[in-house]
Amino acid sequence: MIPENPLKKGPELTLEKNYECIILAGGLGTRLRSSVPDLPKCMAPIAGQPFLKYLINYLLKEGVTKFIFSLGYMHEVIEAFLLKEYPHLNYKIALEEEPLGTGGAILLSCKKASNKEVLILNGDTMFQVNIETLMTFHHQHDADCTLALKPMHNFDRYGVVEINKDNFVESFNEKKYYTEGLINGGVYVLNVNRFLQLTFPDKFSFEKDYLEKYVTSQRMMGLIQDQYFIDIGIPEDFERAGIELS
Repeated sequence: MIPENPLKKGPELTLEKNYECIILAGGLGTRLRSSVPDLPKCMAPIAGQPFLKYLINYLLKEGVTKFIFSLGYMHEVIEAFLLKEYPHLNYKIALEEEPLGTGGAILLSCKKASNKEVLILNGDTMFQVNIETLMTFHHQHDADCTLALKPMHNFDRYGVVEINKDNFVESFNEKKYYTEGLINGGVYVLNVNRFLQLTFPDKFSFEKDYLEKYVTSQRMMGLIQDQYFIDIGIPEDFERAGIELS
């Protein structure tokens, strides 16, 4: 059974809504190439607007005021879009000269961060978590990394994250068919300084070389958020997004 995941009761925390967010948008988009052959994944048109626009607008409504865009493949297209559509947005660019993997991209972006904690999202996924709840939970537990977890039923595209009764992440299980489980929704809160103190190669996977490797030695928490979720990285969900987000 999927466990309940209430916030722990404790002293009320009042966090200023001045969140900083890293958006990972440097991927090659090979899975989506048949539907969108000449654009980065995050720029795939959904009902006539780039997917990135829906993502940015959602984050602005949730209190994100500072952005770091992790870019690589066709970065010029994304930079031109930002200059045109969001001329007053407070953002920085972390540009990969060569693909660094998800971990390397996050590490490069963290070096540009100004907040102690950053929110991290994938540029091709919409998981409409309550960011204030997620950030409060992260602070209450003094976490190194907090994962937003999405309950799912009857799936085989994702691995499953196991948490204990106190919401600590215990393990990451491989992709296979599950009747139900909690998936990693690709939304994280990361303590920047603690992450930068670790040693990584130049190119590495955030999922394999950080989350799975350090799950027993870092303070990793999981917060269940049963909110809207879509990953446009595959053609069928890209088509579905055109209906659901329009």
